Amino acid sequence: MKIPLLAFLILALPASRLGDNNDNLPINKIQVIGSHNSYKEAIDPALFKAFQQQNPESAEKIDYEHIDLTDQLNMGLLNLEIDVYADSKGGKYAHPKGLDWVKGQPSFDPEGEMKKPGFKVFHIVDLDFRSHCLTFKDGLKQLKAWSDAHPDHNPIFITLEPKDGKPKDPKLTVPEKFTTQTLAELDQDIKDGLGNSIITPDMVRGKYATLESAVLHGNWPTLKEAKGKFVFIMDNNKEDRALYIEGHPSLKGRVLFTNTDPGNPEAAMMIRNNPQDPEIKELVKKGYIIRTRADSDTEQARANDKTDFTAACNSGAQIITTDYYLKSTHFKSDYVVYFADGNKYFRLNPAFNPHNAPGNTTGK
Repeated sequence: MKIPLLAFLILALPASRLGDNNDNLPINKIQVIGSHNSYKEAIDPALFKAFQQQNPESAEKIDYEHIDLTDQLNMGLLNLEIDVYADSKGGKYAHPKGLDWVKGQPSFDPEGEMKKPGFKVFHIVDLDFRSHCLTFKDGLKQLKAWSDAHPDHNPIFITLEPKDGKPKDPKLTVPEKFTTQTLAELDQDIKDGLGNSIITPDMVRGKYATLESAVLHGNWPTLKEAKGKFVFIMDNNKEDRALYIEGHPSLKGRVLFTNTDPGNPEAAMMIRNNPQDPEIKELVKKGYIIRTRADSDTEQARANDKTDFTAACNSGAQIITTDYYLKSTHFKSDYVVYFADGNKYFRLNPAFNPHNAPGNTTGK
């Protein structure tokens, strides 16, 4: 995506501070907008066309891209989503099969980063593999550099999805399964990459018996305490969540919060992809932090339909993700997501602040 220089300069003005008068507000009482699959570059046009001819419906769903992570943060987005694939030996994803399906595509890894051991970042094996950070360590490096340059930034939420599902098509590369060991390495990479700039479950739990008890008693850090820091939530399947929690009740010693249902000791942050889910309002009022989506699969953007975004805003979900903080460059649409009040991507949460009226939630 390209945006005019003047527009970029306007968008890049500091939008991450809500005002010193709100520094004592806990982080569950704000609302932010961020991006979904934040690392994603466009599929090479020739490969996309070939895939589109075979499966037009699926192709339509992944026909989007993002500007790089630093530019998103400069705009004021306060949630990023990163998919990670385990690659213990290195090289598992170094030559995507999509490069063979259509010849003559540009190189996607000129420095050979994919050949080294460590977590890789991309969307879909063999097809949607171009990324603004091919390795997780590089993504963390980009986050750290931006954070160091903007030490007063408000907390940045990172949705982290370990991907190890077996593709339905047997011809595609089968991802490496996550294990207790690789999940521990994931934690360590984050610690090594971001140092003390992380809000962990231990910090939120404090002296409470369980993490959930701390959350239900409102023990989230304030904006002032969270300044310059990152909060990670795992977008997990049940198997990976169980492995991650095993031996770490209430996520003791862990880096990531997990997507865990109420009633469990680890319940603190949750993912509810349907913004019209009536349960979201109840969960937010109880003290949980909820991540939902304004749009998905390009559907709302193509229809220029903000119904789900309005629902997300009014639900009180603290984190709202979108693929369209900028208009699409892949098809004609005026659909773009931002708050009409507040700082475009950051405002007081209407669930706790009645002055944010439902009629004043969305940009035109």
